[in-house]
Amino acid sequence: MRAITLTEHGAPDVLAVSDIPAPQARPGSVVVDVHTAGVNRADLLQRQGHYNPPAGANTEHEVPGLEVAGTIAQVGEGVTGWSVGDRVAALLTEGGYAEQVEVPAGQLLAVPDHLPLEQAAALPEVLCTVHSNVFTGAGLRPGEWLLVHGGGSGIGTAAIQMAKAHGAKVAVTVGSDRKGDFCRELGADAVINYREEDFVERIREITGTDGQPGDGADVILDVVGAKYLDRNLKALALDGRLTIIGLQGGTKAEANLGRMLPRRLTVMATTLRARPADQKAQIVQDVAGSVWQQAKDGEIRAIVDSEFPLEDAAAAHQRMEDGENIGKILLRVAADS
Repeated sequence: MRAITLTEHGAPDVLAVSDIPAPQARPGSVVVDVHTAGVNRADLLQRQGHYNPPAGANTEHEVPGLEVAGTIAQVGEGVTGWSVGDRVAALLTEGGYAEQVEVPAGQLLAVPDHLPLEQAAALPEVLCTVHSNVFTGAGLRPGEWLLVHGGGSGIGTAAIQMAKAHGAKVAVTVGSDRKGDFCRELGADAVINYREEDFVERIREITGTDGQPGDGADVILDVVGAKYLDRNLKALALDGRLTIIGLQGGTKAEANLGRMLPRRLTVMATTLRARPADQKAQIVQDVAGSVWQQAKDGEIRAIVDSEFPLEDAAAAHQRMEDGENIGKILLRVAADS
């Protein structure tokens, strides 16, 4: 089968189309004929050599890709509830940039006929990431303020919709007016241009009343990491929760415990890819029982920025590195849905 493989780490042009053996369904898993694969920032980090696949990954052929949509081609022993030909979306550990991928059955989501597979492919990673961090981890409640860094990203556009559907209020940081306008149209209550404004001061203004500064955000979803740690703590309200899911701004920073203790602040840092299969399956099932129905009904939309043929994976990565995308970037693997 065709797949995008990594034989070395570096710039986007190290992504190469290769012919590798097709997977076989093992007990508890299925093989999916991939129609469309999602591109995630983790894929870029893996390509650069900063995010190695977890233990148990394919060491002979390193194939990026953390989410796909397609149809089931094989069903492994012991798998129930799924059949050959079923339309599915899947959360992966690796291997999505390929014509076929093996998936543990617990990491599948059923795709109804009315939902295009290219839209379904844009959903598993963002829905699972936001749900597990913002709702399960940070416990965002209706009426609370959520601050999302990178509101125009795939994660950001999903977080806006999910939080608003939950009854929360949402502020986002963006790097351009174009992205800010889109986030407002999507439902964001407030937009902060981080190139022009201090998000700490602005979130206090946004959460205030009668011209008086407010307490800040109840929950912050952060993809920046070390560079933003101190400012994120300043931007949190009493009993605020910071959940860090990315390290675009570095890995090491000092935390002022004297600021955290009296304000009862919580800091969480998580990744989805390295979780064991049973935890991933639980997250997928939590999504299936909640926001997946909203996605199927169109209440939460897949925001797709652009779509590239599989062989143009390097161009897709460059598009994300340039930072101009709003929503998800996809790789089209199969011609027909």
